[in-house]
Amino acid sequence: MSTNINYITQEGLKKLREELAQLFAQRPVISRQIADARDKGDLSENAEYDAAKDAQGLLELKISKLESLIANAKVIDESKINTNEVQMLNKVKIKNLHTNSVAEYTLVGESEANFKEGKLAATTPIGKALIGHRKGDIVEATVPSGIIRFEILDISI
Repeated sequence: MSTNINYITQEGLKKLREELAQLFAQRPVISRQIADARDKGDLSENAEYDAAKDAQGLLELKISKLESLIANAKVIDESKINTNEVQMLNKVKIKNLHTNSVAEYTLVGESEANFKEGKLAATTPIGKALIGHRKGDIVEATVPSGIIRFEILDISI
């Protein structure tokens, strides 16, 4: 299991706990499915039994990963966030210097990242490049397609 610290908001931790509770609620359902399939006879040729056992394995894997995320969670005190330089939970407006396109992202922990919602994991190449820089800085990030240069236009909460 990973012992990496998982930086997260209080809201993000609440969502993880709710998801874990939902997964725990699925355990008895899958156990019943396994028992029902087992009652149908020969397990060596019982696809229903195999599917239920596979579902149980996937469920336990998800539970284990969520438990690890929660155990290693470090809730970020949102009251201590400032806008002097980029840090976790800052909203950062950047301009791609090659395409002149402007984008805005909120830097979050991996478990809360959602690109469609503008939530960028701080562990991504762009997130790592932004951390610690100030408004007006020109920053470079190495991504799979090459090097991206961008300017930090604004930092907010």
